[in-house]
Amino acid sequence: MKYTQLGRTGLKVSRLVLGTMNFGPQTDEAESHAIMDAALDAGINFFDTANVYGWGENKGRTESIIGNWFAKGGGRRDKVVIATKVYGNMGTDGEVWPNHDKLSAVNIRRAVDASLKRLQTDHIDLYQFHHIDRATPFEEIWQAIDVLIQQGKIIYVGSSNFPGYKIAQANELAARRGGTIGLVSEQCLYNLYERRAEMEVIPAAQDYGLGVIPWSPLHGGLLGGVLKKQAEGGRRASGRAAETLQDPAARAKIQAYEDLADKHGLEPGELALAWLLTRPGVTGPIVGPRTAEQLTSALRAAELELSEELLAGLDEIFPGPGPSPEAFAW
Repeated sequence: MKYTQLGRTGLKVSRLVLGTMNFGPQTDEAESHAIMDAALDAGINFFDTANVYGWGENKGRTESIIGNWFAKGGGRRDKVVIATKVYGNMGTDGEVWPNHDKLSAVNIRRAVDASLKRLQTDHIDLYQFHHIDRATPFEEIWQAIDVLIQQGKIIYVGSSNFPGYKIAQANELAARRGGTIGLVSEQCLYNLYERRAEMEVIPAAQDYGLGVIPWSPLHGGLLGGVLKKQAEGGRRASGRAAETLQDPAARAKIQAYEDLADKHGLEPGELALAWLLTRPGVTGPIVGPRTAEQLTSALRAAELELSEELLAGLDEIFPGPGPSPEAFAW
């Protein structure tokens, strides 16, 4: 496994990030623990989760599964950089009780303590804002974060799903206040099919020294060989992938992509991950395996070397938007 620094920090993290969103809803605890063991054995030291994972009445379940794995000992916690998130409402009864979601100082404090308890740890390595909070000023957010850092409950702070201008706002204010070093990472939707982050989010992250952590690297399975699987009678597309394939032009792009991967003797899903590892500013994509076999496929992707010819072919099928402001100015 290869490692890199997380943004401008001294923290070393693996170039693949283990996503845990499926732990609980789709993968039971025993299999989840087996996947985490396999990831650690392969050198993956960067695990990502969120307080809301588990969803519905099981919100928090994913963090609890990870906490039970940490509790097994064997140096598991010390070897892992654990990242979790705050923003979503944690009520399990359908009620959105005031101050139990978003990024107020009150909710941040409550959410950190609840995550620590579920994760069975005394600190969170990377605490991420899952979404912007339009109602809470960054002055309040950074004040809350400063206290948590001083208490040793969190070490670094990152963002998720932030636009470029909010990354700039957050870090400019952090610099003026002193104390915290500000955001050190941005977790965003970014893959071959969805490249809009290249316009402003990724340039902002690079300018401010944030590591970029792409989520949904296969765009909901769209880039994982979905047409080939359908033709062979395998699992049919669902969610974002199924919706996209209803567009004939999009379907033709995916077919061209799968044909290009086949021409080079590569699996589409592995190619999509390998492409992200070539992108400027990317720390590592989040892979969210439901099974140990899916983790093995992701590990193969980390070893691929893509030729200039293949990269050019990918750009032809999925051209990026270009930099801002040229992408929308002329």
